Amino acid sequence: MNRIVPLAAVALGILAFATVLLVIAPAAQIRPLEGTPGLQPYTQQELRGREVYVEQGCVYCHSQQPRGPEQAPDAQRGWGRAAVASDYVYDRPHQLGTMRTGPDLLNVGARLPSRDWHLTHLYQPRAIFDWSIMPAYPYLFEVKPEAEPGDVVVALPKDDAPDQGVVVATQDAEDLVAYLLALDRTMPAGEDSVRDYGYESREPRE
Repeated sequence: MNRIVPLAAVALGILAFATVLLVIAPAAQIRPLEGTPGLQPYTQQELRGREVYVEQGCVYCHSQQPRGPEQAPDAQRGWGRAAVASDYVYDRPHQLGTMRTGPDLLNVGARLPSRDWHLTHLYQPRAIFDWSIMPAYPYLFEVKPEAEPGDVVVALPKDDAPDQGVVVATQDAEDLVAYLLALDRTMPAGEDSVRDYGYESREPRE
């Protein structure tokens, strides 16, 4: 019984020391990270689209981290400069990904800025690339006898269009495309990022 108090004191001391060493000290050393100059927070619609992106598991086939020339020819592939930490300041959780079954998407909004292209591609990828292995997402769309005011009609080739009616984007599809179009990190990396990481070169907004 007499040993319990000293043992408890030693255990608490070790726990306190570990907390200071492994939690408090590193947190004090890490400076607040600001976004890459020119990077804007996501809008409410883009945030909703990001949730759809996560729900659909896009990260399993697409990365969001172009690499430097010493690691891969991503710049030659048209995917943009190497990503830096400040590119992800508004991403919680980040969608870096590790697979590239499909192309990197961090700058897809800059490469492919057409809403109509993305809607067609989501509804049926092979309507654009007949060799594509990307799954189609028809459940993000609705087939109607005719378009109603405010509907966003998806442009489709005859072979992929329904026999009757029109294909209309649901709100989830519109939000997802808004998020994809927001993926644009083509602005130069900030000076701090270049110095700290050796690369050259969101509160939601209304």
